[in-house]
Amino acid sequence: MKEKRITCRSARNFCLVKILENLGHFPTRKTEKEAWFLSPFRSETQASFKISLALNRWYDHGMGKGGNSIDFLSLLLNFSVKEVLTYLSNDLAFSFHQPPLKIKETKKTQILTTKTISHPALLTYLKNRKVSIEISRQYLKEVTFEQSNKSLFALGLENHLGGWELRNKFQKTSSSPKSYSWFKRDKKRLILTEGMFDFLSIATINPTLVSESDILILNSIAFLSDIEPLLSNYDKVRLYLDNDNAGNSTTEILKHQFNTTVDCRHEYKGYKDLNEKIIAWN
Repeated sequence: MKEKRITCRSARNFCLVKILENLGHFPTRKTEKEAWFLSPFRSETQASFKISLALNRWYDHGMGKGGNSIDFLSLLLNFSVKEVLTYLSNDLAFSFHQPPLKIKETKKTQILTTKTISHPALLTYLKNRKVSIEISRQYLKEVTFEQSNKSLFALGLENHLGGWELRNKFQKTSSSPKSYSWFKRDKKRLILTEGMFDFLSIATINPTLVSESDILILNSIAFLSDIEPLLSNYDKVRLYLDNDNAGNSTTEILKHQFNTTVDCRHEYKGYKDLNEKIIAWN
């Protein structure tokens, strides 16, 4: 019988908490976002090994290392990637990770029309967010959509699968399919942000930097694993993630996996994100 072998992509999606439990390690503390373990790499009395439940990634604060399930088992068991895949295929009762942070679409959203931004309410909203209207028109559309039998309108950012992130003063929603937005210009530098207003803030402050970079907007931290294969194509990746727990974890993971990453959050230290800072300063 031919041996069944899982792929690296599947292996990275195995639940890290379940993997540790099968190896006899259980969390000493667990919140909605994180699970903390005594490090499996050494003896300790205070837990320093963290798993982000949203990202399904680990980070050992004592070692200053982290990554995905393949990285963890390679380091713990001194296995090659091939040996890790064999181990997961044959020796471990695993479960797949279910990201809890994907934005849930509770109402069916149907896109009706898209056009250049012109509605006064949307122009006022952009002004209040302190981003350039001219630049916003280059990347966003005015989108009319139907939701719960109501016709509504919003600023729309299209993702690479044809779905839309929709924002107005009163609403934050999206249409299927959900994914990240990628503006590819064949540059060797990438700007990575969490949301559309993070990106528009950078473009307003430093349009030259933006024009000389590819742009990747996550639209949700849950899409981190989807964009990781793209990052190896760049000589430099500038990270503009939020100053919160999810942003901290994501930045740690990306810095561990890619030595081309630069954490740019010092530019808005003391604020959750860059847009919050430019609103406060203007």
